[in-house]
Amino acid sequence: MDFISVQNVTFRYDEQSENERPVLDDISFGVKEGEFVAVLGHNGSGKSTVAKHLNAMLMPSSGKVTIDGMDTADETLMYDIRRKVGLVLQNPDNQLVASIVEEDVAFGPENLGIPPEEIRKRVDEALKAVDMYEHRLKAPYKLSGGQKQRIAIAGIIAMKPDCIVLDEPTAMLDPKGRQEVLDTILKLNRENGITVVMITHYMEEAVLADKVYVMDSGKLLISGTPREVFSQVELMKKHRLDVPQATELCYKLRACGVDIGDLPLTEDECTSMLKEVLLR
Repeated sequence: MDFISVQNVTFRYDEQSENERPVLDDISFGVKEGEFVAVLGHNGSGKSTVAKHLNAMLMPSSGKVTIDGMDTADETLMYDIRRKVGLVLQNPDNQLVASIVEEDVAFGPENLGIPPEEIRKRVDEALKAVDMYEHRLKAPYKLSGGQKQRIAIAGIIAMKPDCIVLDEPTAMLDPKGRQEVLDTILKLNRENGITVVMITHYMEEAVLADKVYVMDSGKLLISGTPREVFSQVELMKKHRLDVPQATELCYKLRACGVDIGDLPLTEDECTSMLKEVLLR
């Protein structure tokens, strides 16, 4: 059974208006425990609305979302679901609530009624997990954007969720901050086994995932491994979506008659492929 199951979900913000185009239109997908999934789409595609359905911030107008077998529509399970799935928002400033880093990370566990000695342990472990332990006594406003986002992630980790959903966590960051956050996400997934669902519009980030879901106009357009998804360049372009730069370059070269096999996903793959072409 999937850890996250989205079954035929349709969602409208105005439940009374049947004429309103649904934000989500009969979408279905699953996420397995320990998986790293990326959800792609341009602005207005519905991907952020999907994120809010995964920890019961929003409820489907029709269809069903279950988290580890728990139905998000069951209000009595809301807190259990939110303990299972932590949500990290796009702007870290919207999630930082305290004047000291370690106090901010402790905020979530305190609200769960965790004993103080356990909170101390969780805060230290969470800050070490995102490589921010040395900044524990600093004021959050003095940190960079990437560091703030890592603190926001630490605050979620301290509540010990099985899954973290990140809604465009790098959208407001510079390249250095983006890389810091991505490294943290990959570490949590691959070393700690935390299930990750990342909403993004950066193709190079989606390449890192185990599976990619692409959305357009509230519908699920295509899904598969990054290689399966990004090999369909024409389909992506038809829906005004990009592909990784390495894929785009070799796609254009192939269109010009260069003998290129499978399209690469990363710069390293692209470099190796072009070396082979030049040496033929």
